[in-house]
Amino acid sequence: EGMATPRKAGIPLGIMKLLDPRQLKPDSMETERILTVLDETIVKLEITRLIPRITGSLERYARMLGPEVTSRLLEHQKLSMEIQQLLTSPGDEKSMRAAKQRLKCSLRNILRLFLANPLLYHGLKYEVRVRESPADVFIKAFMEFRNFMLERLVTTPDEEKEKIQFMEDISLRVKKNTETISALQEELAAVIQTRDEEVDRKDKMIENLKTSMENLAKNSKVDMQQIMKEGEKQQKEDEEASKDRCARLKQDIERLAAQFSALVLEHRASELVLRKEKCKAEKEILEWVQKYDTDMTEKQTTYEEVQAIYNEEKEQLSLLMEKHAMLLQEYTEIEEERRMLKEKEEEAAREEARRNNAATCIQAFWKGYLVRSIYKSKLKKGKGKGKGK
Repeated sequence: EGMATPRKAGIPLGIMKLLDPRQLKPDSMETERILTVLDETIVKLEITRLIPRITGSLERYARMLGPEVTSRLLEHQKLSMEIQQLLTSPGDEKSMRAAKQRLKCSLRNILRLFLANPLLYHGLKYEVRVRESPADVFIKAFMEFRNFMLERLVTTPDEEKEKIQFMEDISLRVKKNTETISALQEELAAVIQTRDEEVDRKDKMIENLKTSMENLAKNSKVDMQQIMKEGEKQQKEDEEASKDRCARLKQDIERLAAQFSALVLEHRASELVLRKEKCKAEKEILEWVQKYDTDMTEKQTTYEEVQAIYNEEKEQLSLLMEKHAMLLQEYTEIEEERRMLKEKEEEAAREEARRNNAATCIQAFWKGYLVRSIYKSKLKKGKGKGKGK
């Protein structure tokens, strides 16, 4: 049942193991040997990184290192200085190769001494402070290579296929979600652009109407001045005509003002509709985001449940392994006691057989002796009777 739960949750146990490299363990002797070689190489790289710093302060670390390691490091320092001198001054290539070979041998000997004394290496690792250098990047990359090799060594082909399929499913889901979000964003951008274009068009219309009204007001004012000038001449004759014309112009102004008010109201209604559409689009986007958050929360909860089940099963497995080891030890002890009892019984049986054989031989010898004694006594009696006759 514990194995079926992760499957129902959607995340296989093999994928869980690959997603958490700390749970990877070597499952064969060859894998352990390869990892041992890689770990020793990492230790050698870290020791090599510490050597220049140690040789620069040998007096400080001499008591910790001991006479043998200190002498090796002094020799290594001299070889390094010799190679630096050969590099600065052009010399014989043969001498350079020989010096490099001696330096390599010296480094190998120093590494052997440090590997033979792990406590010394760990003490120096926390005592010596080394600045960051390209060697740290290389060591970190080598550690990542070691973890990658461990993952590759303990991952079966079926687990690899399962991992690839799982990652493809996740990528497909992410791609679908991204496409959905992109489509919604494009739709929102199109709605906003349409709204902006409509607003711009309405604004331009309003500006044109304002300009027309201003021009109309200016024209009417000029006309009125002209009429007044002419009316001074013909005030009496054209007074009624000018009044009628002013009334018509006033009506026109009121009509245009009413048209302007209607256009403003129409523009506001259109803007309200566009605002509602925008709010609706924003609400839909918020719902999609909330749905995405809910889905991710459920998946996180499922992942945590699977992780808890896995940890519980791992603890149970550890307890069972400990019980198995104890039972195996007890079984071995019982088998050993049985073997010793069987050997004792066989030895007792052999001893009993030897005793029976010895008793049989003694009885046979004794019976023979008695028969011979009786026979001799009879012979002596027979000879005595013969002489009497």
